[in-house]
Amino acid sequence: MHTEGFFSPTTAEETRERYEAVGPTAQTTVREVTKAMDFDKSEYDDRVTGAVVETAREAIFASLLEVNVGTREEFEDWCSDHPDYAVEEIGSENVDRVVWHGVPFAERVVAATFQDREAAAVGTLRRQAFGSVYRDVVIETA
Repeated sequence: MHTEGFFSPTTAEETRERYEAVGPTAQTTVREVTKAMDFDKSEYDDRVTGAVVETAREAIFASLLEVNVGTREEFEDWCSDHPDYAVEEIGSENVDRVVWHGVPFAERVVAATFQDREAAAVGTLRRQAFGSVYRDVVIETA
């Protein structure tokens, strides 16, 4: 088993703080990408909306979430160690590997199964975790 990512918020307040902290990064990222795409000021003003920057913020936040990558047995052991957590699993039960992210303040674990494509599973899991857990926590601050 190994871990990828940088943070795993333990409280709703920590989640909101981290989400706010990636806001400037999202703005800078969007600005630099539009420069690389040769947007002039008019096109930038027309196309770069608050929703565009907010989408970048969500993607950046999700991409930084800490996830565990391991075998089905390691995931089941983790779940046994966290019996109060509701399990939200996407994918097939008939594959050997699982990537998961536990959310202590929600007592939930979000998991995605995979056989060979670890990077794809990690990306899918992070988006799923943001959409199913974190979005509701940060939406009031957006």
